[in-house]
Amino acid sequence: MKRQIIKIDDAKCNGCGLCIPNCPEGALQVIDGKAKLISDLFCDGLGACIGECPEGAIQIEEREAEPYDEKRVMLENIIPQGNNTIKAHLKHLKEHGETKLLHQAVEVLKENNINFDLSEIHDDRLPCGCPGTMAKTIDKKPKAKEASGKSVKLESELRQWPVQLKLINSNASYLDNADILIAADCTAFAHGDFHREYIKNRIAIIFCPKLDQNIDTYIDKLAEIFNNKSIKSITIARMEVPCCGETEVIVRKALEQTGKNIPIETKIIKIG
Repeated sequence: MKRQIIKIDDAKCNGCGLCIPNCPEGALQVIDGKAKLISDLFCDGLGACIGECPEGAIQIEEREAEPYDEKRVMLENIIPQGNNTIKAHLKHLKEHGETKLLHQAVEVLKENNINFDLSEIHDDRLPCGCPGTMAKTIDKKPKAKEASGKSVKLESELRQWPVQLKLINSNASYLDNADILIAADCTAFAHGDFHREYIKNRIAIIFCPKLDQNIDTYIDKLAEIFNNKSIKSITIARMEVPCCGETEVIVRKALEQTGKNIPIETKIIKIG
């Protein structure tokens, strides 16, 4: 399968090993003076190790790789290292919004009669060490109604992070049974009520069909999301300018690859 996974630049890596403690899954080892990804099965592609590399030698790429195996990671690497490693791993999954993988990990603990207090993963003193690309689910609390005649402060309706298609993990749990918004970059700047009308109750994905390079990778990435997840509906937001029409073309080509029949609605936003 094609998925996000780390890539190590041997020329930049100095073998310092700072990335190793931040990969409790056990996907990294220092071999012959260089950090190496020893198994695709153990790399979740969330990038906790990236922020600890002083040489910038680690990146996330999208390529063919064996699916990440949470149960095997727990049994072979996490549990044998003890309670602190279990705690770090579960907190890592929680902070990335990986609810499905977190549940799998907890089930493995139960199956092996390992008692673990889940309240421990709420300990904010544990640094995650993850970059700003880490996946997050953003809880939205109901807003109190304002009295008539009062001005209302508009609030963000964003429900997840990141939003850029290149950075989104196609296996992120927030995509499960989601209504998604696929928007051209400029749309949010051209529509004053974009959050309420378009982002509210949807998972937002953005890209630019004109300026971004390697559009074919966007088609493949969207197809991967459509294949991996049960998407309920797709709303496309694009500008009225002709070049922005490619947004819809990209989405429909991705859908064609999957053979799925997901409802699509296109919204065209005017410049002024």
